[in-house]
Amino acid sequence: MAGVNIKYQYARLSVAEKLIAINVAVYIVSALIPFLLGFSKNSIVQWFELPNDFFGFLMQPWSIITYSFFHGGLGHLFWNMLLIYFVGRIFLNLFDGRRFLNVYFLGVILGGLFFMLGYNIFPAFFNVNAALIGASAGASAILIFICTYIPNQEVRVIFFNVKLWYIGVFVVLMDLIQLPTSGNAGGHLAHLGGALLGYLYASQLFKGNDIGAGFSNFFDSVANMFKRTEKKAPLKTVYKNQRTSSNRSTKDYDAQSKQKKIDAILDKISKSGYESLSKAEKDFLFKAGNE
Repeated sequence: MAGVNIKYQYARLSVAEKLIAINVAVYIVSALIPFLLGFSKNSIVQWFELPNDFFGFLMQPWSIITYSFFHGGLGHLFWNMLLIYFVGRIFLNLFDGRRFLNVYFLGVILGGLFFMLGYNIFPAFFNVNAALIGASAGASAILIFICTYIPNQEVRVIFFNVKLWYIGVFVVLMDLIQLPTSGNAGGHLAHLGGALLGYLYASQLFKGNDIGAGFSNFFDSVANMFKRTEKKAPLKTVYKNQRTSSNRSTKDYDAQSKQKKIDAILDKISKSGYESLSKAEKDFLFKAGNE
């Protein structure tokens, strides 16, 4: 019964919360198994971290995504998950989970590419052996996406309200300033790559271009390859139920009407900010984001 309850609770989580749960589970397993079996702490992580040289990457190409599920310590995990949680709540009030994952994982990929390119282009990193782990690039992508999409929306930071675009500029400037001084240059390169992706994605979305559509379709096609192909039933005469057809048409109409209302609210946010919405509009958007 406990296993069933865990599955039920997990199914109720939002996409962002599920991502957090997976990251926490990976952190626990990757720390616990080496400890219990007497292996080195890095014995699991080394197969999933992103190397800084292209030859190492070719040996484990999956690491361009898997590096984001591993963290160097509890503090590293905590701050990344906290950012994903709070920004994810804003994001999922505006868009569905599919777009959230598009922005997040494209940010992870571009962040990883920035990391590798930086260590192979700039002389300052030529003699440095490093590997990348952490969800920071994906977290930066969704943060800067939101800061770009609704820049004038205000959020509460401790005792005062701050516009999102101020936060976005501050985060990017801090990464640039700390790049040569923090001792974590690779991490800051990845943050900047994720931030660039978030900015480009939101900017293109304003123009009607979803740059993550191809990425999403690719993974759908990969998933479909592993689905069982059902045998086609022999041809037979089917008598269409008029009532069923009518119900389906009503559902389609309701779905289209709902989407039009969501689009109208999003347009209002982009023009006047989130606070311009009425309570009913905010409640409707929140409910739609959680369905």
